[in-house]
Amino acid sequence: MPTPRPRQFWTLLILLAGTVASMFVAGQWAWHRSLLDESESVQRQLALYAQTLAQRIDRYRTLPEVLALDAQLQSALQRPLSPAEVAQLNRKLEQANGASQSSTLTLLNRDGLAVAASNWRTATSNVGVDYSFRPYVQQALAQGRGSFYGIGVTTGEPGYFLSQAIRDETGHTLGLVAIKIALQELEREWLQTPDIVLASDAHGVVFLASQDAWRYRLLEPLDDEERRELNTTRQYSDQPLRPLDYRVDDRMDNGGRLVRVRPSPDMPVTPGRMLWQTQPLPGTPWQLHLVHATHSSVADSRWAAAAGGGGWLALSLLVLFVRQRQRLARLRQRSRQELETVLQQHAQELRTAQDGIVQAAQQAAQRTDTGLSRSLEHLPQGVVIIDAELNLVAWNSRYVQLFRYPTDLMQVGRPIADLMRHNARRGLLGPGPVEDAIERRLAYLRSGTPHLHESAKGDGTVLEIRGNPLPEGGFVTSYADITSYKNAARELRSLADALEQRVADRTRDLDAARREAEQANRSKTRFVAAAVHDLLQPLNAARMFTSLLRSHVPGDAERHAVDSIDGALAAQDAILNSLLDISRMESGQFDVHIHDVALGPLLQVLGHNFGVLAESQGLQLRCVPTRAVVRTDENLLRRILQNFVSNAIRYSRRGRIAVGCRRVKREAGDHLRIEVHDQGPGIPEALQREIFEEFRRLDEGRADDRGAGLGLAIVERLGRLLGHEIGLRSQLGRGSVFWVCVPLGNPAAAPQPDATPTTIQQAPQEDAPLQGGTAWVIEDDAPTCAATQALLQRWGCQVPVAGGATEALAAAQPGQAPQLVLLDVHLGTTHHGPDVYVQLCERWGQTPAVILVTAERDATLRRQAAERGWGFLAKPVRAPAVRALMSQTLLRLGESNRR
Repeated sequence: MPTPRPRQFWTLLILLAGTVASMFVAGQWAWHRSLLDESESVQRQLALYAQTLAQRIDRYRTLPEVLALDAQLQSALQRPLSPAEVAQLNRKLEQANGASQSSTLTLLNRDGLAVAASNWRTATSNVGVDYSFRPYVQQALAQGRGSFYGIGVTTGEPGYFLSQAIRDETGHTLGLVAIKIALQELEREWLQTPDIVLASDAHGVVFLASQDAWRYRLLEPLDDEERRELNTTRQYSDQPLRPLDYRVDDRMDNGGRLVRVRPSPDMPVTPGRMLWQTQPLPGTPWQLHLVHATHSSVADSRWAAAAGGGGWLALSLLVLFVRQRQRLARLRQRSRQELETVLQQHAQELRTAQDGIVQAAQQAAQRTDTGLSRSLEHLPQGVVIIDAELNLVAWNSRYVQLFRYPTDLMQVGRPIADLMRHNARRGLLGPGPVEDAIERRLAYLRSGTPHLHESAKGDGTVLEIRGNPLPEGGFVTSYADITSYKNAARELRSLADALEQRVADRTRDLDAARREAEQANRSKTRFVAAAVHDLLQPLNAARMFTSLLRSHVPGDAERHAVDSIDGALAAQDAILNSLLDISRMESGQFDVHIHDVALGPLLQVLGHNFGVLAESQGLQLRCVPTRAVVRTDENLLRRILQNFVSNAIRYSRRGRIAVGCRRVKREAGDHLRIEVHDQGPGIPEALQREIFEEFRRLDEGRADDRGAGLGLAIVERLGRLLGHEIGLRSQLGRGSVFWVCVPLGNPAAAPQPDATPTTIQQAPQEDAPLQGGTAWVIEDDAPTCAATQALLQRWGCQVPVAGGATEALAAAQPGQAPQLVLLDVHLGTTHHGPDVYVQLCERWGQTPAVILVTAERDATLRRQAAERGWGFLAKPVRAPAVRALMSQTLLRLGESNRR
C-alpha cells in the first residue's frame, strides 16, 4: 500500500488531538459544574434535616422547665417519701410522658439518685439508679440545665437527655428532672433518601446514621483524654467505636469534600468518589453530615466529554467539507465549460441527423405502394397519413384493427372521405346529416389546424384522436385506445364519491353526537343547579336556626357547639357553591367581562379582607403595592387570588404570606405574573398536578379548616376560561408559590379610583333601624319561613306574613304594604317571585323595598335586581348579612322619606 501523504497525516493528527483535548476540557467543566449543583442541593437537604432534628428536640425542651416548677415535685425532693408517694410520683411522670410522647421522664435528687420515673412498670426501671456520673446530671446541678446524648445505662437504648434543675423558693437546688428523647424514628425517616445521613458529637463519634454500618464510627481519632471522658460518662456503654477508613481527595469552596470510603466486610459502600457535606447543628456541639454518591456528576461529565469531542469533530468535518465544496466548485466550473463545448458539437450533429431522418421518411412514404408502412408498425397507436388532396398515403395495421376496415377499402390514393362515409354507415360519426359531418371533418383537415379530442365507440372503446399537419401539406392522425385509463378514472371518481358520502355521513353522525353531548351537558347543568337549589333550601333554614339558637344557649360550651354546627353548615355551603360554579363553567354559562383593571386597589382590598384572618392564625399577610393595569375579568381574577391566599393561610403554620407581581415576557406580549408566596410545608413534585383536580387536597392543613379540595380545581377552570396561565413552584420544607399570568392592559382605559373621601356612616346601635319595622317573608320553604320570622321578631321587627305566594296574595290589602319584602325567586312550580311582587304592588297600591333571597347564582338575576334597586342575598344566608342589608335598606328609606 502507498504511504499516506504528509498532508493527510497532519490532518488526521490534528483531528485526533483536538478531539481528545475537547473531551477533556468539556468533561472537566461539566464535572465541576454538576458537582457544584449537587453540592448546593445537598446543602439544602442538609439544612432541612437539621431543621427537622432541631424541631424534634425543641418540641420537648420546655417540658423539663415546666415540670421543674411543679410544687409536688419540689415537695418530694425536700423530704423522705413513702412507697405510696413514690408510686404517685411515678404515675404523675408516666401521665406526663404519655402526653408528650417522649421516651422517659425521670426525677432525681441532688445526689443523682432517681427518685421516680415514667418507666417504673418495666423491668429496666430507672427508679433507684444512681446517675450522678452522667454529664446532664452534673450540668443541671451546676448550671441549672444540661443536655447529653448517650446509651441508657439501665435500658440500653440510646437517646438525647435534657435536664432542668428544681429549686426551692430561695433558689437552693433540690434536684432535677430529666427527659430522654428517642431519635430512632428520625433515623427511619432518613432511610427514605438514597444518601447517607449522619450525626456526630463533639468527639467525632457518629451516633445517628441512616445505615447501621455507619453508626458508632469515629470520624477522627480519639486522644487519651477523650477516651477517659467517654469511659467515665459511659456515653456509649460497651459499644465498640471503630474508625471510619476514608480519604479526602479534594475540597470544594463551599465546604464540601470529595472522599473515598474504603469498603470492608462490615462497611459495604459504593466504590468511587462521594460528596461529603457537613453542617453544624445550632445550639448543640453536634454536626450533621450527608454523604452523596456522585454517579450523576460522573454521567454528566461523560456526556459532556462525548458532546465536546463530537462538537470538535463536527466543526473539523465542517471545515473540511467547506474546503472540499470549494474544490469541487472549481472542478464543476471547468467541467461545465468543457461540457458546453461538447454539447454544441452534439447539437449540430443531431440537427444534421434529424434532417436526414425526415428526408428518409418522406422517401419511404413515397416508395410505399400498399400503404402499410413498416416504420409505423411498431407504434401502439393507430396512425394514418393523408396528402394535401386528402387522399390516403400510409397507415399501420393498428389503425385498421381499431376501425375494422375491409381490405379492399384500404388503398393508397383513396379519398379519406370514403373512409368517413364507411364509418358514418356504422354510426361512428354520431347523429345528424352524414354529409354535413363529413364536410366539417374535411374542413378541419384542409385548414391544417392541430386538434385533440376523445371519441367513444358503441362497444365502449374510447379513442384519443390527435391530428397534426405535415410541413409540405397533408395531415397525420393518431388514434390511441384509452379505454382502460378511462375505466380507471371512472372507478376513482366513483370511489371518491363514495368516500365523500362516507365523510358526509360520519360528519352528520358526529354533529348528532355533539348535539346529544351538549344536550346531556345542559341537562346535567340544570340537574346540578336544581339539586344545589333544593339542597340550599334546608341548609339556609338550618343556618338561620343556628343563628337563632346562639342567643338561647346559656353556657360557653353550648355556644361553642352551635358555632361548630354553623361552621359545618358554612363548609357544606362552600362545597355546594363550588360544585355549582364548576358545573356552570363546564356548560359555558359563566359570564366573562374582560376589560382593563387597576391591580393596586384589588390587592389592597384582598389584604384588608384576609389580613385579620391571617393575624388570627399567627401569620403576617403583606400585599406589595403596584400601579400595574391588567386586562382581565376583575371578579374572576379576585376569586383566583382569594383561593390562593386562603390556601396559603390554611396550610401555613407560621411565617409570612406575600402577594406581589413581576413582569414577564410571553409570545403574545408583556404579561404580569401575580404571585402568592407562603412558608408552608411545600408540595411534593408528584402531587403538583393532582392538587388542581377535584377533591384533591394535602393532609398538612389545619385540622379545623382543610377545605373540600375544590378551590384549585375552580382556579384551574377560571384560568382556562380567561386564557390566563396558572402555575406553581414548591420546595418541601420551604413553602410554595402559586401564580397567575395576566396580560398587561392600557393604563389610560382603566377606571380610576375615586379620590373624593367618602363619608363613612356610623353603624346603628344594636338593631335600631329594625325596631318597630314591618317586613313580609315570602318563601315556599316552611322551615326557612319559620326561622326567618323568628330571627326578625327577635331583632324587634314585625312580620305579619311569612309564607308562600298564595298566603301573601291573600293577605295583601290596599294601603297596608310593609316597609320591606324578603322575596324568594322560585315560589313552587307555578309562581315566580318578581311576578308575585308586581301583583302585590297592584293590590297594595304601593311599592315597598325588596331583598331577593334566593339560591340562584345567575349573574343576570343579580344584575336585574341591581337595576331595580333591590337587595340581593344568595342562600344559604348568614344572619349578620341579613341584618346588615335590612338595616341599610331601612336607613336609606328613612333618609328618602325625610327629604
